[in-house]
Amino acid sequence: MRREKAFRGISKRLAVHYLENLGGELVAGEREDDAEARVAGEDWTVTLSAEKVSVGGSMQLTEVSVAFEGEADAVEELVEKFSQKAMRAGG
Repeated sequence: MRREKAFRGISKRLAVHYLENLGGELVAGEREDDAEARVAGEDWTVTLSAEKVSVGGSMQLTEVSVAFEGEADAVEELVEKFSQKAMRAGG
């Protein structure tokens, strides 16, 4: 199963940290300036990328694109838990 979501107001580094707290391990993209990062868990893999997006006028926020892949049950649970953490962070 594959599911994609975008989160605003968090950094890619913070998103990786959340995924590590949810049982994942960073396997690619260790530096903040890497185009993508990949975090793998037991039954899932997540690919992250970030870009600045305009939200009105000259205001910009970081938007982190997150692609969740893996076993359907594991992905659904991970998306829910990650989304809760990301919402509390700011976006």
